[in-house]
Amino acid sequence: MAQNGEQIEVYLEVAQKRTFAVALDWPGWCRSGRDEAEALEALWSYGPRYARLLESTGLGFQAPADAADLRVVERLAGNATTNFGAPALALARDAQPVEPEELERWQVLLQAIWRALDAAMLAARGKVLSTGPRGGGRALEKIVAHVCEGDLGYLGALGSKPELREAQDAEQALAQIRQAILSGLGAAVRGELPTIGPRGGARWTARYFVRRLAWHELDHVWEIEDRAGI
Repeated sequence: MAQNGEQIEVYLEVAQKRTFAVALDWPGWCRSGRDEAEALEALWSYGPRYARLLESTGLGFQAPADAADLRVVERLAGNATTNFGAPALALARDAQPVEPEELERWQVLLQAIWRALDAAMLAARGKVLSTGPRGGGRALEKIVAHVCEGDLGYLGALGSKPELREAQDAEQALAQIRQAILSGLGAAVRGELPTIGPRGGARWTARYFVRRLAWHELDHVWEIEDRAGI
């Protein structure tokens, strides 16, 4: 977990049309570009935004002063999902055991992302989100629904099947799903979830689950902030 002028370890997921640069020790800090250089530059440029997100957590993240402080330690060959726009591949090291301190750190980090999403939703409510040159882009309510759907899909990939009550509004739905995430993540770390699915496919590891979920939620936090001008 390199800080204070030391290099930060990053891995690259490289596909034909898109490359993702992903910080190994900082779930959610993940950006993409058309090639390796562009992806690393994008990751570095989002460092200050990621640092603001974690200011009150005590996790000690400091944005690197230069893109050269990002050290690539691994490259993976991406696939169609990478090209489509999502980091799709797990690392061999993701199967390593998770210590209680690391689980606690993930919980703190996820809660920081959730606070940021709640704040962005509140600030964007009633605003018309900007659209792209062709008019694309979901409305706020659809972004939030998409985040909820993604979270539930990720929980299923982890092997967790939470029983959720019917929600009255988006806030209630998010609160239930977040509790399910914390419970499912803890169960996965303790080895209480199946590692193989009913059809024989491997479930996601806890590390990959956290990294993928944090990226997805934070990507939409920043989308809302940017499109709402907040």
